[in-house]
Amino acid sequence: MKLVFCIFKYYPFGGLERNFLRITEECLRRGHTITIYTMSWEGDIPGLFIEKGCRIVKVPFKGVSNHARCASYVKNLSALLLNEERDLTVGFNRMPGLDLYYCADVCFKADIRRRHSFLYRFTSRYKTYQALEESVFGVKSKTHILILSEIQRKIYQEEYHTRDERFHPVPAGIEKDRIRSWTSPVKREEARNELGLGDEENMLLMVGSDFVRKGVIRSIRAVASLSGKLKSKTKLFVIGKGKSGKLEREAEALGVNIIFTGTVSDVQKYLSASDFLLHPAVSENTGNAIVEALISGTPVIATSNCGYAFHILKSGAGRVINGEEYSQSEFNMILEEVLQELPVQAGIWFESAINYSDKVDFYSRPSAIADIIEKL
Repeated sequence: MKLVFCIFKYYPFGGLERNFLRITEECLRRGHTITIYTMSWEGDIPGLFIEKGCRIVKVPFKGVSNHARCASYVKNLSALLLNEERDLTVGFNRMPGLDLYYCADVCFKADIRRRHSFLYRFTSRYKTYQALEESVFGVKSKTHILILSEIQRKIYQEEYHTRDERFHPVPAGIEKDRIRSWTSPVKREEARNELGLGDEENMLLMVGSDFVRKGVIRSIRAVASLSGKLKSKTKLFVIGKGKSGKLEREAEALGVNIIFTGTVSDVQKYLSASDFLLHPAVSENTGNAIVEALISGTPVIATSNCGYAFHILKSGAGRVINGEEYSQSEFNMILEEVLQELPVQAGIWFESAINYSDKVDFYSRPSAIADIIEKL
């Protein structure tokens, strides 16, 4: 088949982008021809892309703001696709004209209602992004949707009344061998030594580039609330791309030892070294970091509004806090409790996470999506 894949931007460290890459490679291995339309491409082009003749087309765009650039890309893409012979158009961001959409984004309309006043709906940013979202989920659209969690489906249907038959649920798509490559006592010790962690120090980890949405400030405040001895021996590492200056200043004022690493290619090393993954997200469709942590044997504290939070409860490897009616004091109390329990519970949590992730399908997303593409 001749496939067109559309993505606003590609850079090699984002969760969406990693999934995009693996889905593209799976389709190429199956013999399909793929043309990718994007605004920008950072990093190397994979060898399989070159070997299979996958084309990457840079779509011209204008605009100062992100939403203006996205609107410009969509307009110019539509013109380019008029002459593109294809069997299916697959989008990894919301835009009109898609046959299939990979739904990694939180519902924009619902998120704005929760975080902003009614007046925000009159801004050009809101009008642009809401129109793009409605072009995919609205009742007049025929776009099929790859849905990553049931929480996600419910929210979109409440906002847009999207028909059930347009949704296609897919499993997680984590590379088990990559994560497990650091899951051993020897590797853990090596990783902790590299990161400068002492034997008695606690390492807490956060993974994700949207620091506000991922709840970094919530984690800073939870660490700040720890009793004296616990607080002094606890370090918080944050992996991701974003502006950290204000957060670093607040952490310093609260006496929290925090390290912003930027983007890294070896998240598995940090997972191996850490004692807990923190994911107190304000909103989160799925939370791949939650699943990656469980696969590595790392227990997790996350908010209940994360699509994958239920795996923490099923595995018994961590704690879930109320996300809909978030309480900082609840998070503070739970973090204090689990760190106090860590010397006794660490091995139990590790085994629970490993055993659970060996039984649940966290791995077949690329092949499952390629099957759906072929069926459509």
